[in-house]
Amino acid sequence: MLSDIEIAQACNKKKITEIAQKAGVPEEYLELYGNYKAKVDYKLLNDLKDREDGRLILVTAINPTPAGEGKTTTSVGLADGLRKIGKNSVLALREPSLGPVFGIKGGAAGGGYAQVVPMEDINLHFTGDFHAIGAANNLLAAMLDNHIHQGNSLNIDSRRIIWRRALDMNDRQLRNIVDGLGNRADGVPRQDGFDITVASEVMAVLCLASDISDLKERLARIVVAYTYENKPVTAGDLKAQGAMAALLKDALKPNLVQTLEGTPAFIHGGPFANIAHGCNSVTATRMAMKLGDYAVTEAGFGADLGAEKFLDIKCRMAGLKPSAVVIVATVRALKHHGGVAKADLAKEDLEALKKGLPNLLQHVENIRNVYKLPCVVAINAFPTDTKAELDLIEASCRELGVNVALSEVWAKGSEGGRALAEEVVRICEEKNDFSFAYDVNDPIEKKLEDICRRIYHADGVQLVGSAPKQLQQLKDNGFDSLPICMAKTQYSFSDDPILLGAPEGFTVSVRNLKISAGAGFIVALTGEIMTMPGLPKVPAAEKIDVDENGVITGLF
Repeated sequence: MLSDIEIAQACNKKKITEIAQKAGVPEEYLELYGNYKAKVDYKLLNDLKDREDGRLILVTAINPTPAGEGKTTTSVGLADGLRKIGKNSVLALREPSLGPVFGIKGGAAGGGYAQVVPMEDINLHFTGDFHAIGAANNLLAAMLDNHIHQGNSLNIDSRRIIWRRALDMNDRQLRNIVDGLGNRADGVPRQDGFDITVASEVMAVLCLASDISDLKERLARIVVAYTYENKPVTAGDLKAQGAMAALLKDALKPNLVQTLEGTPAFIHGGPFANIAHGCNSVTATRMAMKLGDYAVTEAGFGADLGAEKFLDIKCRMAGLKPSAVVIVATVRALKHHGGVAKADLAKEDLEALKKGLPNLLQHVENIRNVYKLPCVVAINAFPTDTKAELDLIEASCRELGVNVALSEVWAKGSEGGRALAEEVVRICEEKNDFSFAYDVNDPIEKKLEDICRRIYHADGVQLVGSAPKQLQQLKDNGFDSLPICMAKTQYSFSDDPILLGAPEGFTVSVRNLKISAGAGFIVALTGEIMTMPGLPKVPAAEKIDVDENGVITGLF
């Protein structure tokens, strides 16, 4: 059996100019990065403004497990499947972060015969967007510390600096550091730390900005510290937004690549969904909707995180309305939610499957009853799945009137996505009364309560530690009418990663409330969530290599 990277390397890729022509992108808007990658100038959207938008399809999933769910694989296979049945589809995905690529995932460009290519480039550096975001983030950090060193005319309290440096790598050693040591000319000593680039507010800003002017306005609003008088200090106060935007001018343009079967795919931006908003750029999504009759996109992690933020933050800000939602589940992952260890997931276990099914059904309930959107469950098939297990999932969903389709895209590509594509086309015609989970104008406490009760099915929310004081500060500074971006474990509906399935009788603890004024939301940190992950005991990096001919191995 071929590995993912071997399948990708054997693919007969089309020149990106041919893919652009298929997508309807005029050549004058293309900026080529070799033969198989290109950036597309966002100004194309202005020329397409009078064209009707295509249907927007969101792909999300159950809470992730070590068994894997295959959300990106399903997204790619669905886009290919739609073309297989004669529909004009365009894909819009996030860029992978080097952190998980070298940490746990070993790659994030789909799998099997449902991948985006060139897979090695997409996983490693790509067109340099993340490096530009990290550079802009760290330029702001350098200008902030330099301002304090040069006399601190803004009267910044160095103990109340909230802007951290960024690095696109899992590096726990950098979570908490002391810098500015040495001589007087070496800076002012203070506690500091790094976030992973995909958790940086600059990443969120880039993904929500519509053009350079909007980008600069958002960058200028970023709050980096507070004064001794308790007033916020912004990137605009430091006059940093222009230089930051200069670093980001090319990163703002969506990247065009292709699937194994030649479906056009925009891959742009990549905020984590457990600590950021978890969606690809608004610009890429809009391009996909203008160029395709069906635009397939995904949101990170489970529907309680990525889909919630896609719907309550991205759609609210950008004025988007999804036509349908696909919720990806696997037999293996549902058995894990039912208590089966990873080593035993290949064995048939109908009782464990029954215990795990409430996780899936609760996500379905949220999409249908809270957001009032049509949805279909995509069962991402594995070779070890038994007919009895697949039948049990289908029967349980049918009992609740939930649409189900078997997805075999990993093994069969577009042909394996035909049934899912046909079901998606069908439900796009269903009644759609899209609603948000909360009123953005409600008090911050009410918005937090609505998310925790309506989406997580918690008994409530409590503010602990410094959160109550931060809540008052947010209100005092006029930030109380912004959406909420929950930073929460991806493994559970709760803020405790060991509570699998559909837990009950829990309260969510919010320990930190942080303003992301440039992105336009409030980040609420819950549980033990961290903004700089660490590598596992055996990182995927140990298996990644390159030979004398430049051929990369070990990505999967």
